[in-house]
Amino acid sequence: MNSIMPAWNVREREIMLHQPPFLTVERHHVILPDGREIPNWQWVITPEYVNVAAITADNKFVLFRQEKYAVEGMSLAPVGGYLEPGEDPLLAAQRELREESGYVAPDWEHLGRYAVDGNRGAGVAHLYLARGATFAGKGESDDLEAQELVLLTVEEVRRALAAGEFKVLAWATVMALALLRLSEWEQGEA
Repeated sequence: MNSIMPAWNVREREIMLHQPPFLTVERHHVILPDGREIPNWQWVITPEYVNVAAITADNKFVLFRQEKYAVEGMSLAPVGGYLEPGEDPLLAAQRELREESGYVAPDWEHLGRYAVDGNRGAGVAHLYLARGATFAGKGESDDLEAQELVLLTVEEVRRALAAGEFKVLAWATVMALALLRLSEWEQGEA
């Protein structure tokens, strides 16, 4: 099944809310490929961001146990943050790893670029696996939430993921993809 579906056409855009740099909400008047029109399609614009599953040479994931405003209770979290305007996603991932955790890594693998919401936009996530992470000195995170740096084994991360301890979808996704990739590598499929 290789047919390419025609794109939706945007006839008109109107900004409903503009709160730079983190949020813009637009109303789009769209025309579907079959000619139907939707005059009031909400579209959410947020910055692109990165999440990094960083693992040390001795197979421990560099993570945080932290609070987030939109998450109930404590959560495990990978390194992550917004891209600066015009910033390359890989460079943003490397910057965020160093700033937030104090770790650097020589081996980087892009795990994918994903739309946050397929219907409303809401940003794009760039997910990475960083191998061979080593501590290079205290990070300088500007996160507002209380957080604690933790190093967890691959098995501890598997259990935490299965138990729902990564409470943000992108965090669970990057960790699941990293575990899958590490498993493929161990089996010689990489």
